[in-house]
Amino acid sequence: MTQHTADIVIIGAGPVGLFGIFEAGMLKMRCHVVDALEYSGGQCTALYPEKPIYDIAGFPSIQAADLISNLEQQAEPFSPVYHFNQRVDKLAKTADGWSVTTSTGTKIDAKAIVIAAGCGAFGPNRPPLAGLEQYEGKSVFYLVKRREDFRGKKVVIAGGGDSAVDWAISLSEVAERVSVVHRRPKFRAAPESEARLKTLADSGKIDLVIPYQLHGLEGNNGQLSNVIVSDLDNTTKSMPADILLPFFGLAMELGPIADWGLNLTQNHITVNPATMETSAEGIYAIGDIATYEGKLKLIVCGFAEGAMAMHAAYNRVHPDKALHFEYSTSKGVPNAA
Repeated sequence: MTQHTADIVIIGAGPVGLFGIFEAGMLKMRCHVVDALEYSGGQCTALYPEKPIYDIAGFPSIQAADLISNLEQQAEPFSPVYHFNQRVDKLAKTADGWSVTTSTGTKIDAKAIVIAAGCGAFGPNRPPLAGLEQYEGKSVFYLVKRREDFRGKKVVIAGGGDSAVDWAISLSEVAERVSVVHRRPKFRAAPESEARLKTLADSGKIDLVIPYQLHGLEGNNGQLSNVIVSDLDNTTKSMPADILLPFFGLAMELGPIADWGLNLTQNHITVNPATMETSAEGIYAIGDIATYEGKLKLIVCGFAEGAMAMHAAYNRVHPDKALHFEYSTSKGVPNAA
């Protein structure tokens, strides 16, 4: 077991958690950050890194991946310590605050906890295909980080939601061939996107493989050569493929958070909107996982909640120091140019 001490433990390294690092740092509070994914960014990285976001103040449009990169740079002067690929399994009260223990045995003692876990721990819904594991990360992917990685490839996309439709449209511009496998003619995507998908299919730029579903995989050493699909009569056919993108949504759950004794409302943590404190003293919740009357699930609202939570936590971290509010333009940022 490795042991650490920190002023604040932030659970969740999505955009709201990353901005929380900055707000804590401006108040001279040191952060350790725990996330179940192997990278920062949460859903911005896992689901739509190359999609534009239009409601971030000061940015008429910014790609999700660029937003996360900016937030990481903003947090960097405060030297956060990241603990990726692990989740907080245990939470215990201590004389000075709280102690968390992660799934890999990492233990962190802190004065306060800030939960910025979005909708909880999440991962892809994997199709039940034999031998799937040997292809994952090599030729089967559950997200698209860079569109250019698929240039000249034969790509099979499975699913009928927004992610499947949007990426089929986008990758049709760079891939050798894009085929979309779906169980029914109707898609669960935005009407404009579905109309564009069908226009591209009519022009021969995308193959709609309907009504079919995934049946099996063929290939060697993790590299696909064919995707096998079956229709409603269980008749199968083979489709040449370099890449399979199964877009069947995410499995989300609160996990151990549900057992921490916090007040919950429909799997969200109830907080005091003035401080973002939960029913447990010294534990705060911000972003999508927090709920209160009038709550808006917007990234910009999560940023404000992060600032409020860190200011509220200041007295726990520095009980002998008065908090003198200053604007960033007055106090500056460490190591800033």
